[in-house]
Amino acid sequence: MDVRIITSVGGAVTPYLADLARLRIEVFRDYPYLYDGDMAYEQRYLEAYARSRRSVFVLALDGDKVVGCATGMPLVDEVAAIQQPFVERGMLLGEVFYFGESVLLPAYRGLGLGHRFFDQREAHARRVPGIRWTAFCAVERAANDPRRPADYRANDAFWTGRGYRRQEDMFCTLDWTEVDALASTPHRLRFWMHPLDTAA
Repeated sequence: MDVRIITSVGGAVTPYLADLARLRIEVFRDYPYLYDGDMAYEQRYLEAYARSRRSVFVLALDGDKVVGCATGMPLVDEVAAIQQPFVERGMLLGEVFYFGESVLLPAYRGLGLGHRFFDQREAHARRVPGIRWTAFCAVERAANDPRRPADYRANDAFWTGRGYRRQEDMFCTLDWTEVDALASTPHRLRFWMHPLDTAA
């Protein structure tokens, strides 16, 4: 596959926002998020990232088709629910660059694109003054969740291999509507963090 990677900063990503909204809905519909997405909400969410002048969008394109994307922006520009666990730990928000999501269509997995997503976001974070940490959060499901596919493989080993450490005491709660559900419900997400080597 001839997949090319492009990186957009801030509002430069605007022409791709509708494609990215559809991609998020498609990928997050699967386990473990089971997210019943809504285009209007998705576009508002992505527009908030685009408004941050120091945000980054790393896009994977097969021809003109967006097949993957990873996002990030300074934690100071994020919503309070994401910021709160860092405040409670006594960390400075201005020292953290937050990675929003990394989504990739199944046919393009296993090609090393996940590493390229992290490489590009970390490189961008190094160019933002004052950043000392990168971080993200991920939903947690029970090991015996009956909706868990037999071939499901968690990303913990991949994240650990990139130097990220699971935080045993840092969580946030975000609401979304699951597939086949009638209403939005709260979901707990755990944070992972990595000290940023600014000399890399």
